[in-house]
Amino acid sequence: MSRYRPPRRRGSPYITPEGEAVLRAELHQLWKVERPQVTDVVHEAAKNGDRSENGDYIYGKRRLREIDSRVRFLSKRLEELTVVDRVPADTGKVFFGAWVTLEDEGGAERRYRIVGPDEFDLAAGKLSMDSPLARSLLGKRLDDEVRLQSPAGEQHFIIVDIQYGEAAARAT
Repeated sequence: MSRYRPPRRRGSPYITPEGEAVLRAELHQLWKVERPQVTDVVHEAAKNGDRSENGDYIYGKRRLREIDSRVRFLSKRLEELTVVDRVPADTGKVFFGAWVTLEDEGGAERRYRIVGPDEFDLAAGKLSMDSPLARSLLGKRLDDEVRLQSPAGEQHFIIVDIQYGEAAARAT
């Protein structure tokens, strides 16, 4: 059995301005704050002699590799992302960045924002545009029925509200 894994499919190259700011803040934190601190710890630990049993040195080097890997990923990903910062002409349809309120068959309402795969967070109501639910929502209008095939069976939702922009974000 080999350890080969085929490359993972890249997510959609779209992000909201808020999502881009979070990624840029993480990049800055890693590169300008954490990395210099860890480098200093490793430098001091290296002065102590035997590195084979020096925990600060071993774990510091491991953390440096993790930081460098994440910095490399964030730098490349931020270069290829497209920031979607304008409201679509037809605000009656679900597009990227929309806040969508869904009502299920039991009458319970859920509110999601359709965002890029780099910023999704279901606990915060942010749904990746690559997810099955978001793909079924894109292009739909108010009062349209959405069907979603899930492991629990087919689910039906009705779109009861679509909002864009700052007012929609404050309503959460």
